[in-house]
Amino acid sequence: MLRRFATNAASSLRSKDASFNAFVSFEDSPDLFKPNEGPLNGFSVGIKDNICTSALPTTCGSAILQDFRSPFDATVVKLLKEAGARIAGKTNCDEFGMGSLNIHSIHGPVINPFDVDSRRAAGGSSGGSAAAVAAVLCDAALGTDTGGSIRLPASYCGVVGLKPSYGLLSRHGVVSYADSLDTVGVLARNVQKVKKVFGSINKRDFNDPTSVSERLREKARLIAMERIQRWDAESLEGLRVGVPQEYFPSELNSASSHILSAIRHLLAQLRSLGASIVPVSLPSTKYALSAYYVIASAEGSSCLSRYDGIRYGLRVPPSPGSDLTSTSKTYAHSRSQGFGSEVKKRILLGTYALGADAFDNYFLQAQRVRQMVRNDFDHAFSIPNVLYTENSSKEDLAEPGVNGVDVLIHPSAIRTAPRLDDVLDTSRERDTLQDYVQDVLTVPASLSGLPALSVPMQNRSKSVAFSLPTYTDGGFLQEARTDEDGDAGWPIGVSIVGQWGTDELVLRVGQVIERLSRG
Repeated sequence: MLRRFATNAASSLRSKDASFNAFVSFEDSPDLFKPNEGPLNGFSVGIKDNICTSALPTTCGSAILQDFRSPFDATVVKLLKEAGARIAGKTNCDEFGMGSLNIHSIHGPVINPFDVDSRRAAGGSSGGSAAAVAAVLCDAALGTDTGGSIRLPASYCGVVGLKPSYGLLSRHGVVSYADSLDTVGVLARNVQKVKKVFGSINKRDFNDPTSVSERLREKARLIAMERIQRWDAESLEGLRVGVPQEYFPSELNSASSHILSAIRHLLAQLRSLGASIVPVSLPSTKYALSAYYVIASAEGSSCLSRYDGIRYGLRVPPSPGSDLTSTSKTYAHSRSQGFGSEVKKRILLGTYALGADAFDNYFLQAQRVRQMVRNDFDHAFSIPNVLYTENSSKEDLAEPGVNGVDVLIHPSAIRTAPRLDDVLDTSRERDTLQDYVQDVLTVPASLSGLPALSVPMQNRSKSVAFSLPTYTDGGFLQEARTDEDGDAGWPIGVSIVGQWGTDELVLRVGQVIERLSRG
């Protein structure tokens, strides 16, 4: 009976997903439908395809791992199962997490469920996870965030996406892109569900060397709770909200004016509830995107060197007459066919940055910028950074600001979801640099390892009467009403960023904003 039920459930999910391409494989094990008394009993959760699962393939959206099946579950997957969650399947993603639009995948692009006929991008690299949640194919989904790969698709698809503080959620069993940046996170349709899933997997893992100790977790949690108790959740009296001026670039002043309008309205609502709105400056932000791509590409080049076609993954035998005088020339056949163009581009950039001639001018300089970005945040917040105050020398750190803020608020993206036909059209030249600029507002928090939450907010464009996505009891996304030509009516997100370890504070503020946005 359970076997038939599991098979039918997987078949139904596959049929519903046909319009979105959010999933790449589906779980049909009857064991997952057995009753469980855990806190996530009845929850169905999608797993990004770069997080290992023993029952399903883990392809990372790449041909080089197309047939790879992990012998074990990632720690976060194991914790989900122990909490009673049912794994719905593996979600589509950009190859090895490298991309902002979820178009770099051997499984094809993900279609934004908000309006399928418009064929817009779901964002990346966790676009499959965001689309699966937005289309009500699962209750929640796990993604990974290296430079915005949860918050950007959350903004594009109109769902909630949390990138926790670096080191809180285990990375054991997560296929690496950039080890010092990769962070497992949660996407769901509301903050409460994100909070519930996050609470079930937020545990120290001794298999992960970057997992933070219980002592530091508790210290940060107590500081966050003490700050929460200073303000009334209803009136917000005592909450200090920072608005960083560098997070409103020129790109927001013209085509995306509706995003500015929504942010201004939200800030006015927060002020009317008693919150203090404080302008702040994070001067190193303008260097953050460049530093991020140097660091991420360098680490990616190193991490992806393990895929040689010998131990596991795609194996392409050298053609007759090939030069086999070195192992690297043997590996090149498998790597050339196994990796996509975007991954090859970043490997080349990262390898160059790590070379002897460029190491000082690029990689080390990017690390210096990273510390400057951290210092900017530490100075802006009134809460001390418990992680770095214990592990770094005092002269390298910025003291918390005397007039510091509790959280920062800024747009999650500089635009709404772009049309897939525009970004996939190979018949004409286009500015591919715009694909990388999508991350400009999200990478600073990633470089600093800070918690950041993207929450959908009301699109206040006058050309539409409806903007926030809503869901029917039957589990289908209601038809979105948009204007015919522009971006009006499409989901937009606001990001709440907090000091390291103050994830609970960020989630609390997110719940307030969610309540305001939904009226």
